[in-house]
Amino acid sequence: MKVVIQRVNEGKVTVNGKITGAIKKGIVALIGFEKGDLPSFLEKMADKIVNLRIFEDENGKMNLSLKDIKGELLLVPNFTLAADCKKGRRPSFQSSESPEKAKEMFETFVKICEKEVPVKTGVFGADMKVYILNDGPVTLILNSKELF
Repeated sequence: MKVVIQRVNEGKVTVNGKITGAIKKGIVALIGFEKGDLPSFLEKMADKIVNLRIFEDENGKMNLSLKDIKGELLLVPNFTLAADCKKGRRPSFQSSESPEKAKEMFETFVKICEKEVPVKTGVFGADMKVYILNDGPVTLILNSKELF
């Protein structure tokens, strides 16, 4: 499971010109699943995202979490995070999880995160347009193979 998180002042996803998810201050997280990802990664990754101290406190130090600031989370499914670009000039997606299993894992991940913070989402499998007003910019990459 690979996740790119961005601290944002706002973010939104549109599909065919219609907003499917929008947040104000919080985190936009692009979520990708790879073959071999385990259901146990979902709880751990959710905990990492909502508790990661990437928001500034009154002294300007990154010391507050998404939960601390009562921020929102925009989850965007993104299979291209599993791309392998080692050979040639065209990415390979052989390590991407099957669409059926990835959709199931994404939906489960959303439910887990909803227990902790307000969550909005993109649409699995859709051609989405993602607007991100990155704050900082603060962008981090989380990889379950390295974390868990």
